[in-house]
Amino acid sequence: MQNPSGKRFSLRERVRSFRFATKGIVSVIATQHNFRIHLVAMALVFSAAFLFNITGAEWCIVLLASALVLSLEIVNTAIESLVDLVSPGYHEKAGLIKDLSAAAVLVSAIFAAVAGIVIFGPYIVAYFNTSSAVR
Repeated sequence: MQNPSGKRFSLRERVRSFRFATKGIVSVIATQHNFRIHLVAMALVFSAAFLFNITGAEWCIVLLASALVLSLEIVNTAIESLVDLVSPGYHEKAGLIKDLSAAAVLVSAIFAAVAGIVIFGPYIVAYFNTSSAVR
């Protein structure tokens, strides 16, 4: 299959693209409070996952949910930055676009939390049932 851009594959360019992506991750960590909150929540969830020794399938769900929330937070930040660039003053449509991208993050975070309850709920209940039986 022919490359539509006509450019040949370049390992140097691939490495460079990873540097740009890393720069974006560093930027979002440095500037976005909500992203840092998500990272703290993710660290707590991962700690609980290790503590309760969740199954491989449960780990996959936790990892996918975490990746989805973090990725959407990055996309939300990019959309908000773009909207601010092209519409520096107040515009109703610009506000709606920013609200919609924030809503995508919220929806993913809610469903990640529900998945967390489904996964960790039985472990927490079993822990407290075992703890009370030992007393």
